[in-house]
Amino acid sequence: MRHLTLRELARRVGVSPSLISQIETGRSQPSVGTLYAIATELEVSVDDLLFDGDDSRPDRRPGGSGPREDNGPGGGGPVQRSHNRRAIALDSGVRWERLTTQHDDEVEFMDVLYDVGGASSTAESLTRHAGREYGIVLSGRLGVTLLFEEHLLEAGDSISFASTTPHRLANAGDVPVHAIWCVVGRDPSPKS
Repeated sequence: MRHLTLRELARRVGVSPSLISQIETGRSQPSVGTLYAIATELEVSVDDLLFDGDDSRPDRRPGGSGPREDNGPGGGGPVQRSHNRRAIALDSGVRWERLTTQHDDEVEFMDVLYDVGGASSTAESLTRHAGREYGIVLSGRLGVTLLFEEHLLEAGDSISFASTTPHRLANAGDVPVHAIWCVVGRDPSPKS
């Protein structure tokens, strides 16, 4: 739809065409930075890339017994069950779980896990994209680089910043980091 060849997209994102192909076919998972760069170049939300607009998933409750909430067509009700979240594990040691039942054009609301050594990008590379980020660390220690400033967040600490500021998030400890993250205004696609 954007009239980009695989090679042109790879050039704009700063990766090899073979990596784009491997991501497209599911043989490789991108880093957080690469994922945001691809979404920005394609003018879509990360949610659109991850879940391809398909919000219909069966209820995966163990045993399938007990009361069942009708979330309507495509599972779009108000309740997102923890066992039925959309998730992606990125090769940079980061796992995102969407905390909403459907894509939201205005907000990305995620449960995030940074494995030991996990980071949103390499130490030499900072990410930037549209929107504003809000996060709270539930456990572990998260290092946040905002351009030239370094911040260390521990359990209970929160942060907010403009996503256009070059940034990097990385596990700064020896246990996984668990955080809740919200990106507002991330979707660059035009609204009708």
